[in-house]
Amino acid sequence: MDTSYPREERPPSKRGSPPAAPAPRDHLVWAIFNTLYMNFCCLGFVALAFAVKARDRKVSGDVEAARHFSSKARCYNALATVGSVVLPLLLGALIVTGVINLPKLAQESVGFFTSQFSGSDDEDQ
Repeated sequence: MDTSYPREERPPSKRGSPPAAPAPRDHLVWAIFNTLYMNFCCLGFVALAFAVKARDRKVSGDVEAARHFSSKARCYNALATVGSVVLPLLLGALIVTGVINLPKLAQESVGFFTSQFSGSDDEDQ
């Protein structure tokens, strides 16, 4: 047995214990951003409320409730972000396609109404 240098005493490792689950994220920064800059239908404010609840539950040690509120905060944040980014892009695309197709539609409708009215005059005689 070699005792020439000091050895550290280590407690035996527990092989059966599961690793500790990470604490749930509260998405508070994302909720603040959505509340201040992109508050679509007040979803950012709702996300902020759930993010604060998730942080409170995480601090108090209730991990399950924190995970539940964190999930809701993430869902409302995603809805607020999608609503605030996608809807203006969709509206812009509709305006652009409307401007492009409006002259063609106007020409076709003028042609349709002139032929419709002039054709009905010939049939009456």
